[in-house]
Amino acid sequence: MPPADNTRFLIEASKTWSKQARERAEEAVKAAARRNERSTVVGLANAAGVSRSWLYTQTDLISAINQLQQRVPAPRRNGRHSASETSLQRRLETTLERNRQLRQQVADLTRKLETAHGEIRRLRTRSIQQSDTTAEPR
Repeated sequence: MPPADNTRFLIEASKTWSKQARERAEEAVKAAARRNERSTVVGLANAAGVSRSWLYTQTDLISAINQLQQRVPAPRRNGRHSASETSLQRRLETTLERNRQLRQQVADLTRKLETAHGEIRRLRTRSIQQSDTTAEPR
């Protein structure tokens, strides 16, 4: 018995999927137009649940997306957005406090290092004196 020919079912399923994807993509474009937002291919593909590559094959939808992008201006970005004066003041105070803490830490470590060098010098001197007194005269 020859294998069953199921190609018509596969073709039918493919057409159904394509039709549903098309409807979802069209609805996503219409929704973006209603919200008057600047849409991207990625955003609309995600909203419609379709792949970007499939969406790019739909030239009329791509044209509609391009028209939406031209209709809604892109957000203006002139360099960095300036921080508020309060925010800058808080950052400055935090930085000054951190600098104060670091200066204190450096001073503490310097004192500990000086103490350690003094102790090393004392131990070396003591060791030299002990070796001089224990050395046999010649």
